[in-house]
Amino acid sequence: MRPINLPKQARWSTYFSILSIQNIKKMALSDLRDNIENIIFDLDGTLWDPMPMSIKAWHTALNGFDCIKSPISEEDIQGILGMQHDLVGKKLFPYISEQQQFEVMNSCYIQEVNDIKEAGGVLYQGLEATLKTLGNKYDLFIVSNCQAGYIEAFYDYHGLSGYFKDFECSGNTGLSKTENVKMVIDRNQLTKPIYIGDTMGDYTAAIGNAIPFVYAKYGFGDVPNAEYTIDKIEDLMDLL
Repeated sequence: MRPINLPKQARWSTYFSILSIQNIKKMALSDLRDNIENIIFDLDGTLWDPMPMSIKAWHTALNGFDCIKSPISEEDIQGILGMQHDLVGKKLFPYISEQQQFEVMNSCYIQEVNDIKEAGGVLYQGLEATLKTLGNKYDLFIVSNCQAGYIEAFYDYHGLSGYFKDFECSGNTGLSKTENVKMVIDRNQLTKPIYIGDTMGDYTAAIGNAIPFVYAKYGFGDVPNAEYTIDKIEDLMDLL
């Protein structure tokens, strides 16, 4: 394809338009920093990569059920990350009864927590240094759509509980992520929180609570409307 040769005046106009957009973005980031006191994180795809652990745990658990027609794949698990956990069975195993879905999912969730307790997961590079830096300026929290016991196992194996003030998950409450974010905000009387996650569900939870959202692009989801984006967890130290 041949390059388009714009007139000199048009090239300068385009150049200054780009500079204006960059300046607006810088002002927006400045405003963002000035209006944050608390950071709420998603977990999977934001603080760590659970895929190696999850695939192993699910394969182990599903081997005990004759009703499962085919092995679970990495794509299957990626497709349910961030989904409210009581809906996962319906998506992955629509051909079995609700009672069977409950039993299968409960077994998978128990196996995941046990595997985390024994071997942990893959923390994103620079996570602890990032948490330490941010924790000196902000109070940190986690809200995830995971099962009960999952966040505690993550804390305990990796020794990260000291960085976080509180957490909540759908496995504890049976509520949506939007509702759980609100619960953490209300319970801790947060006035200037921000939510960081990697899926549209995370974005929706932030919008539903009228708080800013940062898209963790390195995770598993796609959030095309995100105003703020990071390519790695360490970018938060520059952004915030």
